[in-house]
Amino acid sequence: MRIDETGALHPVGKVASQRMRARKGAFRLMPAPEHVIFLRYVGEDGARDDHDGAIVRLAGEVTTPGSLCDIVALVAQAGWKGELFVVSGDAARSLFFESGNIVGGQTNVEAERLGALLYRLGVLTEAEVEVVRASLATGRKFGDLAVELRLVTREKLFEVMVTKTKEIFFATLLVSDGMFYFLDRYDPARVALRHHVSAGNLLMEGVQRMDESKYFRERIPSGSHIPIPIAGRSDPEEELRTVWQACDGKRSVTEIGRATGLAEFDVTRALFRLVQSGFVQIGAPKPEGPQALVSIFNDAIAAIFQAVERAGTAGVLRDNLAAFATSIGIYDTLFAGAGPTSDGRLNEARIVQNVLTMGGAEADDLLSQWLHEYIAFALFDASSQLARDEEQALSSYVSDRIVALAPKS
Repeated sequence: MRIDETGALHPVGKVASQRMRARKGAFRLMPAPEHVIFLRYVGEDGARDDHDGAIVRLAGEVTTPGSLCDIVALVAQAGWKGELFVVSGDAARSLFFESGNIVGGQTNVEAERLGALLYRLGVLTEAEVEVVRASLATGRKFGDLAVELRLVTREKLFEVMVTKTKEIFFATLLVSDGMFYFLDRYDPARVALRHHVSAGNLLMEGVQRMDESKYFRERIPSGSHIPIPIAGRSDPEEELRTVWQACDGKRSVTEIGRATGLAEFDVTRALFRLVQSGFVQIGAPKPEGPQALVSIFNDAIAAIFQAVERAGTAGVLRDNLAAFATSIGIYDTLFAGAGPTSDGRLNEARIVQNVLTMGGAEADDLLSQWLHEYIAFALFDASSQLARDEEQALSSYVSDRIVALAPKS
């Protein structure tokens, strides 16, 4: 915005103009420091009336993660009723307070909305989420429609709604750049399912989460990484067994959350303890897209051919792989124009083109299955041609790299 010499306020740029048009009407210029302008809607009568909007009791800038902790503590201790509205870029979140409790929350961040959370917790499948979303044009709420369609019970919905409010709260504490406003009231209709969660208790948990996350991310960098069970370990602490039993070397951290019905942070916390106690190790993230899958395949198959080249039996492996591919049938089409080269590698771009034609929407899953079966046979055949110590070293190297190719259970 720019103020000219006459005191007129002008939007500078398209975004500023759009935001100003959305606030058409009469505003009062409130007293403020010289470097701040605070406008408050009052309508054409110039008076601040109840229908002009909620009173702003607190407002300020957010500049670092965790800086809202003091604001939450103040609101909770004072027992104020109202809405904490926090905006950061395009993300907007609201927490509704009453007598030191949080009774609900709203967000426009898709990953924090109810449908996304029901999917992450394993309550709904992706297809079921889409079925509910397709019906939202009727103006109904997501949760009500999911219950009506008998995809979730109302009791389970209430449980997930409480989790949703907590997740919005924790995400709000992590905002590092934006603005906050505490308004003295809110529209009760915006609280889909009312519940009471102690703001003070949530604040303590949120601070603990922020502290713990610094350590967790050193061992478990993201939800895409894959926990791999360590051989010979089978009896962790009872409270860790649910997560431990879901670790199959194929599921990512996020997928373990779906399998166990736990939030990703709770899964990460359990996995961190399992890593510390030697029950799992964290593997590389699951590759995304067919080209990434072929890249993993190429690295592993090249290692196999290097080993048999040293043993002088590379020609035998090539002949046996060719016979295997022909007997299965699918590989002639998959490998068309893509190789393999003398060291077993495939042309990534051509494989991508072939598999998209063959598999369509299921291309990634099919390619994972086909490449995994092919390289499993290659490793099996090569092992019979190598000395025991060489075979063990090769098997360990290849197995670590192709775990992401393993078909989903």
